[in-house]
Amino acid sequence: MTQYLELKEMTFHAYHGLLEQERLVGNTYTVDLKIHADFSRAALSDNVEDTVNYASVYEVVKQEMRTPSNLIEHVARRIVRQVHAAFPLVERVEIRLAKKNPPFGGDIKEAAVVYL
Repeated sequence: MTQYLELKEMTFHAYHGLLEQERLVGNTYTVDLKIHADFSRAALSDNVEDTVNYASVYEVVKQEMRTPSNLIEHVARRIVRQVHAAFPLVERVEIRLAKKNPPFGGDIKEAAVVYL
């Protein structure tokens, strides 16, 4: 049985980007995570210590989003590494990190990076 935890559309105002203006005014970003782990013990015990606490995962993502980077690829990879480091139960992390309305003069809703 495939088991995973999803955190969808976590929204942050952050200061990532190559342009100086992006670093000054920031932009809106969304993060979706899919965390693969064996949750069978938690399903039986009903104890948060037997699972991946999604509130704690959110705090990890929030902390990484606070650290400015040039590239969203770098931010996404940092988030994946920190989730693995903080939660030994995690087997695999999938992430989608999107920058809303990126500033390059085109009509575009978002630019995103996805790691599966």
